[in-house]
Amino acid sequence: MNNILLYCITVVIWGSTWIAINYQLGDVAPQASLTYRFGLAAALIFSFCLIKGLPLRFNLRQHMQFFCFGLALFGLNYYFIYSAQNYINSALTSIGFSMILIFNILNARVIFGTKITAQVYLGGLLGLLGILTLFWPEISNIHIGNEAVWGLTLCLCGTFIASIGNMISIKNQKLNLPLLPATAWGMFYGALFMAAMTVIQGQVFNFSMTLSYITSLIYLSVFGSVVAFVCYLTLLNRIGAHKASYSSIMFPAVAVIISSVVEDFSWNIYTIIGLLFIFSGNLVLVIKPKKVLSLETKLPVKAIHINE
Repeated sequence: MNNILLYCITVVIWGSTWIAINYQLGDVAPQASLTYRFGLAAALIFSFCLIKGLPLRFNLRQHMQFFCFGLALFGLNYYFIYSAQNYINSALTSIGFSMILIFNILNARVIFGTKITAQVYLGGLLGLLGILTLFWPEISNIHIGNEAVWGLTLCLCGTFIASIGNMISIKNQKLNLPLLPATAWGMFYGALFMAAMTVIQGQVFNFSMTLSYITSLIYLSVFGSVVAFVCYLTLLNRIGAHKASYSSIMFPAVAVIISSVVEDFSWNIYTIIGLLFIFSGNLVLVIKPKKVLSLETKLPVKAIHINE
């Protein structure tokens, strides 16, 4: 797949998973639901790897790499973000998670020495302004007390850990570790972590046999985890963490559009301006700047010899 298609698939799927997540909340503990989600996703990728004959046996050092990858991207970050939503609403969570763009830029610079262009900074700034504008009605009504501060802190911790997971994925590529097996093992270790947290926190591994829970779990496992993560991680390795992570700013925009269709979401001036900022930032990132031709390339330069 080309990069544009990978980007669109990632944005559309992760922008729509919020609907499925709503059906996961209720009778089953979030930790248990995440265990089922990533356990099923890992099983699917492992099966595909076996069918395709992709390598699944790795040494202890490589498994440690996969463990850190899974703990960061499929375990701890979800745990912190789910915990944050006990104290703050989805608007603040979306804003907090959109900071992964900034974290990725800084981490890529510090860890890999990635050069960040002015184009990336401008696109990121427009995107963050768009997120703030989009959710401004909710933000303006939030009382910033101890609970809100603690919730935002948890959210930012989860977002930073997710960014570290992105950096580990880039490191996996530099070590020539195959993407699909690495993702399968990462999800397996992430599911183990969520299972451990379920037990430690005294939750039970119950299961809801309702159609809504089962179908949303399948959607989150197959599309929200397998398809979207493989597309995103492929994109991450191709175009860099700073550009790939702009998709996190696009998720709320897609969610708002879907909500206007399925939930009769009412648009206002903040919605329109916010989406314009977000899409403008996206265009700034993806459009290649025109090369400025120098005078020497435009006009033939003749050598002038001065005879003394």
